[in-house]
Amino acid sequence: MYTEHYGLSGPPFQLTPDARFWFESRTHKKAMAYLGYGLAQGEGFITITGEIGAGKTTLVAHLMARIDRARLNAIQIVSTQVEGDDMLRLIAQGLGVDTAGTSKASLLDQVEQRLEEEYRAGKRTLIVVDEAQNLPTSSLEELRMLSNFQLGGRALVQIVLLAQPEFRDRLAAAGLEQLRQRVIATHHLEPMGPDEIEAYVRHRMGVAGWNGRPEFAADLFEALYRASDGIPRRLNQLLGRLLLQGAVEQLDTIDAAALAAVTAELEGDAAPAETGRVLPLRSIRASEPAAQPEQGPAEPAPQSSSANEARIAALEARLDEQEAAIRRVLSLLVEWAEQDRVPQRPADRRFHAA
Repeated sequence: MYTEHYGLSGPPFQLTPDARFWFESRTHKKAMAYLGYGLAQGEGFITITGEIGAGKTTLVAHLMARIDRARLNAIQIVSTQVEGDDMLRLIAQGLGVDTAGTSKASLLDQVEQRLEEEYRAGKRTLIVVDEAQNLPTSSLEELRMLSNFQLGGRALVQIVLLAQPEFRDRLAAAGLEQLRQRVIATHHLEPMGPDEIEAYVRHRMGVAGWNGRPEFAADLFEALYRASDGIPRRLNQLLGRLLLQGAVEQLDTIDAAALAAVTAELEGDAAPAETGRVLPLRSIRASEPAAQPEQGPAEPAPQSSSANEARIAALEARLDEQEAAIRRVLSLLVEWAEQDRVPQRPADRRFHAA
C-alpha cells in the first residue's frame, strides 16, 4: 500500500470519520462554537446541517472525543428511517433499558426513570441523531416529547440533529412549530475555502506521520479545490487515489498533472454507473463497423472530435479487458468439463456409493 511506500503510519485520507484527523476549518470552528453554546444551555435541540461529505459526522466524532463522560451520557442514533415507536426503543436501548415485550407506555416510564437516575448521578443525557433528514414526522415528535422530561425545572435530555440541507426547509414547514421553537442553536457547514486546502492536506498527512515524502507541488492545491468544491469527503477520495497512484508510479512529487490523471480515471469508473447498463461486447467498435446492405456511394462520415476519439479508445480498451476475462473463464470451464469426463477409479466409486 502507499502507506508503506511513503512511510506513513496509516491512511491519512480514509473516508471513515476519525477524530484524530480533526481539522478546524473556519466553518467547523463556528460549528464547535455553536455546539458549545448549545450544550451549555443544557436543553432543547441543536441542529447542524451540511452537504453530503461536509464533515458532520467527523464533527460529532470530535465532540464525542472531547466530552466528559463522567458528566455527560451521550447516545448516538445512526439508523433514522424508523417510526416514532422504534426511535423510542433505540433510545431506551442506549440507556440500557430492556425493550423486549414492553409496551410503549411502560417504556416511556422506564426511560424517564433512567433519565432521572442519570441526572441525580450528576450526568446529563445527550442524544445525537445522524441523517435526521430521513426521520419521519412521528420520530421527530417522539424526540420532541422526550425533550419535555424535566426534574426540578431542569431538562433531563438534550438532542443534536445532524442533517443534509433539505432538513432546514422541512423544519420550517407547518406542523413542526413546537419542535422549531425548541431549537436553541443551529449552524450550516459550508465547504472549505481555497485558502484552506493546503493546510488541510498537510495537517492530515502530519497526523499520519508524514516525513515530507511525497512533496506536493504548489499547483496541486488550487486544482484540488476545483475538483472537490472544498467538500472534505471528496478531497479525501481524491487524495487517497493520488497517493495510491504516486506509489504505483514511484512519484516523489505530486502535482496537478497527477490529479488530472486521477480525476479522469474516476470519471471513467463512474461512466458505466451513469449509463445504467453494461455495454455488450463489440457493441461499439470504430475499426469494425456493422455490415450494411449494399447501397449507393456512402456519404463521408463526419469527423469525430478528439473527445469522442478518446472515449471510443477507452471503450475499446474496456471491451478488450472483458473479452480477455471471458476467454479465461471459458478455458477454466473447458478444463473442468474435461476433468469430469475422466472415469473414476473403483476406489472412488466405492467411496461415493458409501
